[in-house]
Amino acid sequence: MGKIEWAMWANEQALASGLIYLTGGIVGVAGQLKGWEFAAFGIAAGVFVCLLEYPRSKRAKGTSVERTGQHCFTVCVKAFGPLTRNYYVRAFLHAALCVPGGFMLATVLGCVCLGMASLIYLSAAIHGEHWEPILPKTESTKTLTQSIKHPPQNPPPRPPPEMRRKRAEDLESAAYVNPIPVTANEG
Repeated sequence: MGKIEWAMWANEQALASGLIYLTGGIVGVAGQLKGWEFAAFGIAAGVFVCLLEYPRSKRAKGTSVERTGQHCFTVCVKAFGPLTRNYYVRAFLHAALCVPGGFMLATVLGCVCLGMASLIYLSAAIHGEHWEPILPKTESTKTLTQSIKHPPQNPPPRPPPEMRRKRAEDLESAAYVNPIPVTANEG
């Protein structure tokens, strides 16, 4: 059985958590709910988490599909070096960012989800995973082979004439010729 890549799951969980945290913060600030300052922090933390988690990491095995437009964010995340590549740091950072969200009802769901992402990142770090950027692939121009440049000269093989189906225009009554004679028995 294959090895579980915890960082992939943590990335998806953290990105969703950032969006939930951001939405809860917007609701808290827009409604001017009691403790709306925590909601304002939730907006800032949600945006930060979304920017940090948008670029996917390169998978250890298999193909890595990058998100649309992730290249710009990849450069930013790569620039911070070990602060963003190390999953122990991400686990601690997400755990610290989720604490203020627990003090307000509008942001508590984002807080819980971000806490779960923090635990998944901790598991990824314990299993020795780290963030690697997905580098753009260099497209190699393949030369056309001779068989593509020159189409085949001979037609494909056909069945012998007696095995081919007869056309409807050549027959009087049926759409095809039945090789087995059919007789009606009365009785």
